[in-house]
Amino acid sequence: MKVGAVALASTFVLAACGSKDSSSSKQSVNFEESAEIATMDQSKVTDVVGFTQLGNTQEGLYRLGKKSKVTNAIATSTKESKDGKTWTFTLRKNAKWSNGDPVTAKDFVYGWQRTVNPKTASEYAYLFSGIKNADKIMAGKANYKQLGIKAEGNYKLVVTLDRPIPYFKLLMGFPTFYPQSQKAVEKYGSKYGTASDKLVYNGPYKQTGWTGTNLSWKLVKNNEYWDKKNVKMNSIHYQVVKDASTGLNLYNSKKLDVANITGNQVAQYKNNKDYVLRKQSSMFYLQFNMKNQKVFRNAKIRQAISMAINRKQLTGKVLADGSGMPKGLVSTGLASNPKTGEDFASEAEVKSAVSQNLTEAKKLMAEGLKEEGKSSLSFTLLGDDTASTKQITEFLQSQIEKIPNVKVSLQNVPFKTRLTNSSNGKFDVVLSAWGADFSDPISFLQLFVTGNAQNNGGFSNKQYDKYIKASNTTDATSPEKRWNDMVQAEKILMNEQGIAPVFQQAQSQLWSSKLKGVVYNSAGVNFDYKDLHLTN
Repeated sequence: MKVGAVALASTFVLAACGSKDSSSSKQSVNFEESAEIATMDQSKVTDVVGFTQLGNTQEGLYRLGKKSKVTNAIATSTKESKDGKTWTFTLRKNAKWSNGDPVTAKDFVYGWQRTVNPKTASEYAYLFSGIKNADKIMAGKANYKQLGIKAEGNYKLVVTLDRPIPYFKLLMGFPTFYPQSQKAVEKYGSKYGTASDKLVYNGPYKQTGWTGTNLSWKLVKNNEYWDKKNVKMNSIHYQVVKDASTGLNLYNSKKLDVANITGNQVAQYKNNKDYVLRKQSSMFYLQFNMKNQKVFRNAKIRQAISMAINRKQLTGKVLADGSGMPKGLVSTGLASNPKTGEDFASEAEVKSAVSQNLTEAKKLMAEGLKEEGKSSLSFTLLGDDTASTKQITEFLQSQIEKIPNVKVSLQNVPFKTRLTNSSNGKFDVVLSAWGADFSDPISFLQLFVTGNAQNNGGFSNKQYDKYIKASNTTDATSPEKRWNDMVQAEKILMNEQGIAPVFQQAQSQLWSSKLKGVVYNSAGVNFDYKDLHLTN
């Protein structure tokens, strides 16, 4: 999922001392969020802010817990065929939407069909690849109603696959695969998902107070939720805070119950009892617009820009929040070799693609510009408008401009605008970020297959595509072959410098042990506020 800004706030960590209202039985907490909500339409959401909201206001077949443990949610039982191509889910009969309507198998069928329908223009439809006819539907060669999903009555759901999907259960815990109310979608039409009151909810919480453009909202307990008795927090209040100093001041004045801290703040507070460091499966990287800017189709120019960056200085001096140097696109700690146990990021590392070598950068740039018939290069670097991201883009500007005859301009815009501009190809180079949707390297690697909706820069390599296809088809049931496919694909991407990894995110935060019940999955993404509660 797309990641915004640098401090992800409560997207991944729920925190701090919290507060109680006039009734001791009613608990509430104040969180910050790093960016505005782009959309709440689960067929169209692509970013971590929206997915976090959906993960707590909606619910699917499963919920993902610590170390990506799969637990039943709307599904009460699952049956998998011997060939791994047919999955039958029995659904609970007491699940309801917030308007009182029952949640049925037909809601899953409708939601999945809506997402893969090309008319919806979902950027996440590619995740359905492998489900029967999904690829044909997305290519315009089959009707969306031919997707391999059907309802047998109200409480039995049958999913048919074209091929076994090794991470299928993990996908079923991801919000893109949650049900959707056809009644609500048709009622609100083009306004569906554009504000809190233009949705219905079937998860532990309902969202209120989001108008579509404002920077504060809250989650309140959903009294129609089937397991409402075990939802401990009554309300979760959000406000967008884009500057770490502002957030720290609000935290110290008890107006926020969590604070993301960076730089000198970390040095000041790292011995504080409220300090915590959490590493994330999120990677920040540069995407080059190869579609619209011919100069960036030259690999030497891309390599030169990457080699100019001192990532050690960026992570250690500029960010100083625990974020680490990248080894490649796939984050460290996400997945291990099924035979040897070696971390994927280490096995697939191409050191030259993530190391500074200014001498070589100057040489490659000169060669690349000569090949393109140019004597200089000027481009604009697009990024978010948070204080931390501005620091990063300014640092990158200073590093890249150490190469002779290269000029970098900066454009820092709101997160929602950056997402839109990236998707529409309105950039030269953009500082993008991706957080793993589930704990498998393919969550990163499939982004850069030719034509993928997230491949905003237009990277394309036939051998890369071939390896990714093999990992999903012929080698899908052979863990070692599949692993090797993905390792080789990442090496191609890095050798070609299809993107330039900049840093792997971590969070330094202040929060209190008075707030308990947070559940994280191994991809670093927490969607479960259900057990969140105050201890006093």
